[in-house]
Amino acid sequence: MLARRSLSDPGQIAYYLAHAPVGTEIDELARIAGSRWAIQECFQAAKNECGLDEYEVRRYPDWYRHITLAMLAHAVLTALAAQVTVEAVKGAAETDQPSSRSPWQRSAGSWTLSCLIPEPTTIPSPTH
Repeated sequence: MLARRSLSDPGQIAYYLAHAPVGTEIDELARIAGSRWAIQECFQAAKNECGLDEYEVRRYPDWYRHITLAMLAHAVLTALAAQVTVEAVKGAAETDQPSSRSPWQRSAGSWTLSCLIPEPTTIPSPTH
């Protein structure tokens, strides 16, 4: 049994039932219990951005396929966001901004695909 006290509110205590090998240090258990929030935020972001909770299936293989594809999409978007962040840091140090940017942009907690749409061109009529 592990009990963690909140640093911001010492009266608030969270309890965990931990299964760990003998000899596991208390700090390791506390660190693992604290990582729950990062995992929960990851799943919440996957729900908002990739439709993780939008499945309507009746069979396990279909559910498993949907969850796998949604989490894969979330991983790709996270990798693209990290790449854009690294490019932005590099670009700030350079005088010329990089010309190739990812078409996926994150704004207001969700992802949007920003592609340049070419202006419509008018084709001259052969009768003129």
